[in-house]
Amino acid sequence: MNLKTTSRATARLRLTALVAVPVLAFSAACGVGDDAGGARESDDIASVPDAPSASQPANSDTGPSSRPAGKSAFYDAQVKYVQCMRTKGGYKDFPDPKLSGHLDWAKVDEIASQPGQMEAAKGGKNAVCGPELQNAMTAEPKRDQQKDYESMLAHAKCMRDNGVSKFTNPTMSGGNAQPGGDPNPASPSIDHESPSYKQAREACKTKLLDGLDGMQ
Repeated sequence: MNLKTTSRATARLRLTALVAVPVLAFSAACGVGDDAGGARESDDIASVPDAPSASQPANSDTGPSSRPAGKSAFYDAQVKYVQCMRTKGGYKDFPDPKLSGHLDWAKVDEIASQPGQMEAAKGGKNAVCGPELQNAMTAEPKRDQQKDYESMLAHAKCMRDNGVSKFTNPTMSGGNAQPGGDPNPASPSIDHESPSYKQAREACKTKLLDGLDGMQ
């Protein structure tokens, strides 16, 4: 299994891995789509200011020209996580959060797929940004699990209809929606780098609710 398929499996399973963050972050090891990565601006991405450096006063005007109206605790927590990943985490091109507060996992996954960059999906090297990641998780508004399940189910069907025949359906476990996708993420049988898979992802991306991108 190469680095790209490994990182994509990591993104797909990040909810499972993130459950361990509170414990693993304090033991110095925490565990936590196909467009090009980076912190490029787009219509649905809010700019995040970098943390001030020693040569830059903390009150200097280097922040975004606009902030999301009615900003939430979730958005603010994600901003702090992104700032940490760009400074202490060592990923200066870590992407801005969306206006909703959710990370752009397609871009995070693209960064993490590069050789030696897998920590981009895990809170930085040695989980240096684990506390900020945990705070963002805690601040995330409660999701409607039934709607998430229906969204992922529609996405799975779309993927199969577009040629990815092995793409499995999501499941419900203990009232929580669990993603579908590759039948065995630990040893992927679906080639995430194939042109047919990327075409299917592009065709089906609108089936996933915000915050579910990269989950399956």
